[in-house]
Amino acid sequence: MANNVLGTDLQCCCAAPATGFYRDGYCHTGPGDRGLHTVCAQVTEEFLRFSYERGNDLVTPHPEFEFPGLQPGDRWCLCVERWSEALEAGAAPPVLLHATHASVLEFVTLEDLRAHAVDASLGD
Repeated sequence: MANNVLGTDLQCCCAAPATGFYRDGYCHTGPGDRGLHTVCAQVTEEFLRFSYERGNDLVTPHPEFEFPGLQPGDRWCLCVERWSEALEAGAAPPVLLHATHASVLEFVTLEDLRAHAVDASLGD
């Protein structure tokens, strides 16, 4: 089992819709995951618009890729670079620390993640 950014076992991000690079509900990563889908986020209207404006439409369903399309409030494993980019632009969605893969810490600080955490009081 992989660890989360708090150093404990990685928890499920969302099973419905099934998220993650492997569509198992977890923000696991592996050799084929070039986008590093490792940040468990609760997407917002602002983030969805931000992502769309940068060429990544997360709203339109694509059943051929097992992608249902997202709505504000959905939880989804985001690419760490997109989340970091959104952070810099002031559009970062909230994250679930227990479901965000530890490798994220190579790109963003735990302090930044905690500042945007849904579950900030957990696991301290």
